[in-house]
Amino acid sequence: MQDSTISLEIPIFSADDAVTAARSGADRLELCASYTEGGLTPGAGLLNVVKQHVNIPVFVMLRPVGGHFNYSELDLEVMAEELKVLKSFGADGFVFGVLRSDKTVNTEACEKLVNLAGKLPCTFHRAFDEVSDPFNALQEIMELGFKRILTSGQQPGVEQGIDRIAGLLHRAGDDIIIMPGGGMKPELIKPLNQNGRLTEIHASCRKRGKTEDESVRKRSMIDENLVGLFKKASADVNLS
Repeated sequence: MQDSTISLEIPIFSADDAVTAARSGADRLELCASYTEGGLTPGAGLLNVVKQHVNIPVFVMLRPVGGHFNYSELDLEVMAEELKVLKSFGADGFVFGVLRSDKTVNTEACEKLVNLAGKLPCTFHRAFDEVSDPFNALQEIMELGFKRILTSGQQPGVEQGIDRIAGLLHRAGDDIIIMPGGGMKPELIKPLNQNGRLTEIHASCRKRGKTEDESVRKRSMIDENLVGLFKKASADVNLS
């Protein structure tokens, strides 16, 4: 069962995002490149700078190309090499998912990457939302040694996928963390925690809209007020 807190992971795409998210109360960062692609592998230089300026765990996305999760053999070679480099620069964990063309988990490719990560925890990301059989995939992912699964319940957003997420939380028990993410809102924390098993959430906490004068736009896109709302909603659930 869950402990006394619900942890908040925030995806970030710049060093400024990282500092703002950490200062605002994030418990962990997911470091990515290319927001428009939904997150790709970031550079080692970005990780190095972020690690110098934050004191919370930084998990790193491993995704060489956007648009799909059925990678070529060369893509998989790139992922393995990038994992080694980013591990040497202080990554605290890794986030990835590899599927076959039939939308099943590519267990061989995932096993190699998990083994390369060693003692560092791995998250199976929202490639999970494309698998053909989520409960079979859940079992395979657990057996591979992943520590958590990021999912919107195989729907466009968490709000639409609450029922599936509830089923995954129940099936996972204490064996793996099910981390809802994708269109996450503070008001969804309570319904997601109906069975008392919610331990982590993933939320972008990004500002909406654009400032007309880009020269005065704040460099970070993290909305500190929204981070606070997520933290308060999590605390309220624990007190209820």
